[in-house]
Amino acid sequence: MPILEKRKAQEMALVASKRQRNELVAVASQERQLLQAVSVFYCFVFLSPVLWNVYGDCENYAVLNGHSGAIMELQFSTDGSTLFSASTDKTVGLFDVETGARIKRLKGHSTFVNSCHPSRRGPQMVVSGSDDSTIRLWDTRKKGSAQTFQNTYQVTSVSFNDTSDQILSGGIDNDIKCWDLRKNDVIYKMRGHMDTVTGLSLSKDGSYLLSCAMDNTVRIWDVRPFAPQERCVKIFQGNQHSFEKNLIRCNWSPDGSKITAGSADRFVYVWDTTTRRILYKLPGHDGSINEVDFHPYEPIVLSASSDKKIYLGEIQ
Repeated sequence: MPILEKRKAQEMALVASKRQRNELVAVASQERQLLQAVSVFYCFVFLSPVLWNVYGDCENYAVLNGHSGAIMELQFSTDGSTLFSASTDKTVGLFDVETGARIKRLKGHSTFVNSCHPSRRGPQMVVSGSDDSTIRLWDTRKKGSAQTFQNTYQVTSVSFNDTSDQILSGGIDNDIKCWDLRKNDVIYKMRGHMDTVTGLSLSKDGSYLLSCAMDNTVRIWDVRPFAPQERCVKIFQGNQHSFEKNLIRCNWSPDGSKITAGSADRFVYVWDTTTRRILYKLPGHDGSINEVDFHPYEPIVLSASSDKKIYLGEIQ
């Protein structure tokens, strides 16, 4: 199993690039001293996004500077040209993947930004969720946030729906909420998790939402219009959270037949979405696995861990 460890770091964010050349993986790597976060959730380090080649010697060939705090999440734009980053420096960063230059720094949150996600369609928008209990919508062509949604508690994960006219959010109140951009309010809630929601991921066809929570369950929700009131369609078990209370993420395979989630027990879990059976329980890490993703074209799962390593795990 290949391992990337050219630059040692406390890895906290990882995402597979969707570009046709399929060479880029963005991760987060250590740059400065330990940050003792004033939060119940984490104690992370200062980070900068790093670009790695996942073939050959797996060299680290770019460091994207611009943040002064830990990077909590990384997301590529649909066309793969822009990298979005959520940081504890209270900002969302936009980086040009080709040049490595920071394009923009979105300011508005009053404390840590835990999550960000770009829109799939229409004008390039990005949504962010923060410990300040707000969700902000940003138009990357303009200054300042376009809309602000006030939540009751800290927001730990956000995503758009497929048509980008709704925002899905999870937080420490255990609920997943759907916010309508036109009504500027919650239009429905998805209840079932018994602890903080740490990760959200929308399926490729936009019909289902994957969630991971500190109650040690991973769930699939039907987010299609006119879905039944009980939107939870499947529950998966196996992965674990611990006293560290890291924001452990989850993701879909490109064809939707599998899902994966990180775990505090040092294993990468991969499930079959039809049978709910655990297909793979991949070992190797020596710390909590906080971020996982599938390669967009190859049968490979990527994982980033608190052990300062990134693994490429081969599956069938």
